[in-house]
Amino acid sequence: MNVARLCSDLISIRSENPPGDTRDVIEFIRGFTDSLGIPTTVIRGPGGKDNLVSQPVRGGLLFCGHVDVVPALSDGWDDDPFSGRITGGTVFGRGATDMKGGCASILWACRTLIESGRDLPADLAFVCDEETSGQYGIRRLLSGKILVPCDCIIAEPTPPLNPNIGQKGLMRLCITFTGEPGHGSLYPVKGVSAIMEAYSLLRFLGELHQTEYHPDDPEIAGLIHESSGILRDLLHMDEAEVILTRLMFNPGTIEGGEKANIIAQRCTLEVDLRIPWGCSLSGLLDVIRARAPRAEISVVGSMSDPSITPVGSRIVSRILEEIGKVQGSPATPIVQWAASDARFLRREGFSVVEYGPGEIPVLHAINEYVTIESLENAAQVYLGMMERYREEA
Repeated sequence: MNVARLCSDLISIRSENPPGDTRDVIEFIRGFTDSLGIPTTVIRGPGGKDNLVSQPVRGGLLFCGHVDVVPALSDGWDDDPFSGRITGGTVFGRGATDMKGGCASILWACRTLIESGRDLPADLAFVCDEETSGQYGIRRLLSGKILVPCDCIIAEPTPPLNPNIGQKGLMRLCITFTGEPGHGSLYPVKGVSAIMEAYSLLRFLGELHQTEYHPDDPEIAGLIHESSGILRDLLHMDEAEVILTRLMFNPGTIEGGEKANIIAQRCTLEVDLRIPWGCSLSGLLDVIRARAPRAEISVVGSMSDPSITPVGSRIVSRILEEIGKVQGSPATPIVQWAASDARFLRREGFSVVEYGPGEIPVLHAINEYVTIESLENAAQVYLGMMERYREEA
C-alpha cells in the first residue's frame, strides 16, 4: 500500500458532517496504527462522533487531522464522490484535499519512520467535527485535558511552499427580528417589517465591510501583505488583500414572514462573520447590537479572535526548513481567512502550524482531488519534522 492508496481508502469510508459519524474511518485508522505498534485510544461520542488519540500523550510534537468531510451530492461529479479513484497522478473524491489526504500523509510518515527502526516522537490526534463546531472533536479533547500543550502540525491543505501560521477571527450570529404586523397594503406607511429590519442590518454590515483594518504589529501587517500576493496568485483572486484586511460577512440563512399580505412579524437571520486583525470582536458585537435594538442576537458556538503563531517560534522555523528541503525552494509563512481547529489549540497554549497536501481551489468543491506528488511531499515534510524532534527528545 502506498500513500495514494491509503488516501483512496480513507475517502471511500464515508464520514460526512453532518451527520458526523466517524466510527468507520476511525476504526480503519486504528487498525493502521495498531499494525505499526502505535498505542491509541478511541474517544467515543454521540452518534458515532469518535476521535482517535495516542496513548499515552507525551507532548513535544502533535500531528492532528480531522476525518470528517463536508457533504457531497453526486450531481455534477464526474464519478462517485466517495470512489477514491486514482487516475492521472491524482486521487479523486470528497475529502481528498480537506483533509483525508493530509491524514494519509501523516500515517504514511509514521509508517516510514517506524519501519526504519525508529520510534515515533510525536502524538497523534484524528478528530471528528472540525467541519461544524469542533464540539465533539478537538474542543472535547481540550476540555478533557486529553492533549498536552506543545508544538502542533495540523495537516490542513496549504500551498506547497507556504505553511499557514495564522487565521482571521470568527463569529457566528443568530439574529431574530420582531416587527409590528398589520395589513400588507399599509406598508411601509404603517407597521414595522421584521424582514426589512433584517435587510437594514445586512446593508449596515455591507458598510462595515468597506473599512480596512490593520494590526499594530508590523510583523503581522507584513505577513498579511505577503499572504495576499500568494493567495491572489493561487486563487486567481485580485481581492485577496481585501479578504484579509476587512470584515467579511455571509448571510447564510434567512427565514421570515407569515404571508404576502401581512407585514412580517418575525424574521431570523444567521450570519457568519470573519474578523480581521485590528478589529475588536466584542466591540463589533456591541455595534451590531446597537444597530438592531429590536432584535434578539445570540452568538452561535465559540467566538474566536484572530490568532497567530509567531514567525520566530520553533515549530515555524523548523517546518520552513523542512519544506525547503523537500520542495527545493525557500518556504515562507502565510496567514489566511478561513478557520480551523488551530484557533482552539492556540487558545490553550499550543504553537500551531497548518501544512498539508491538497489543491486549494477545489476545497469543498465538485470533483475535489489531491495530487499524488502533493501527498508524497507532505509525507516527506512530516517525516523530516518527526526526525528532528526525535533527535532533540
